[in-house]
Amino acid sequence: MLKPNNVASRILRDDRRLLRFSPLLLASFIYRGAVSLRNHFYDAGIFHTRKMKCRVISVGNIIVGGTGKTPLVIMLAGMLKGHGYRPAILSRGYGGKRKGRTDVVSDGHDVLMRTDEAGDEPVLIADSLKGVPVIVGKERFLAGKLAVERFGADVLILDDAFQHRCLSRDIDIVLLDSEKPFGNGFILPRGGLREPEKGLQRADAIIFTSTEGDVDPAANDMPVAEIPKIPIFRGYRRARCLVGGVVKDTIPLEYLKGKRICAFSGIAEPESFRKILKPLCGEITVFIPFPDHHVYTGKDIEHLREVCRESRAEFILTTEKDGIKLIEFPDFFRDIYQLRMEMEIISSSLNFEEYILTRLEA
Repeated sequence: MLKPNNVASRILRDDRRLLRFSPLLLASFIYRGAVSLRNHFYDAGIFHTRKMKCRVISVGNIIVGGTGKTPLVIMLAGMLKGHGYRPAILSRGYGGKRKGRTDVVSDGHDVLMRTDEAGDEPVLIADSLKGVPVIVGKERFLAGKLAVERFGADVLILDDAFQHRCLSRDIDIVLLDSEKPFGNGFILPRGGLREPEKGLQRADAIIFTSTEGDVDPAANDMPVAEIPKIPIFRGYRRARCLVGGVVKDTIPLEYLKGKRICAFSGIAEPESFRKILKPLCGEITVFIPFPDHHVYTGKDIEHLREVCRESRAEFILTTEKDGIKLIEFPDFFRDIYQLRMEMEIISSSLNFEEYILTRLEA
């Protein structure tokens, strides 16, 4: 019998035997109807959006799973800060057990919350950016108000907020996976779509993302009828460097050349992490995937140590998203390396940076 998370994984990868499961089909129809009705109410003005006193950029997608939202949010914040803006990042804080309606993960100087309180992605963003406040809260309007009043933010970046329509935005960026932009084509829970494809009509820009080397840069952008005629860009998630030690020393990728690596990750698409590692090292002796947003336990750490020791690996490697949660295990944390990723937007007929800045100034 399949474990629940394996069932979900096979459904999202279009396992036809599981897709015939009628309760999933019924639930999918119900969910589709509810989402479509909600979107209709917003489009018709029955549900109202609230306007902030500053610019707002949303980064999101229409499918569950990793498309590179976090690297793009970090890239955007750094870019805007470099142009003199005062950005702040707002996140719902998935998986966090915070107590307040809004909580400050970072004031721009110090990280003030743990991953179990704020969620792994907000803490990773806060740890990656200096001078940029990070705030979590289910009500993004309240979080944005706090960012403006307390930190003087003039641009808010909403992490994973394409479906969060109660807050108005100036730029709506949607990320789609280059290989399978709509997954298996079905709405949750039968598939991975959060809403029907026609929801892309609300987007101001689309970025097709892939892991470096997966997709030919010269290939045509996905010729799907559901995508409206709006600016389309291509983005690559690529390895930047290694991060090791408690003091976060950065190490060139060349350090992995010829080495035997034990790797693990708890991200939406663990296979993409394996693909990135493969050309960088000599051999991946063992690769251990965990569910997305996995909360590591002492038993997990013992298992990882044992497996990596038996495989005679020279290094234990994981993602920064996983590493940020392993600080709670200082002895193990000191022994591992983390792979730092970045998002690069490939220039086309329209430059992405110029597009963002022009839209903000308009």
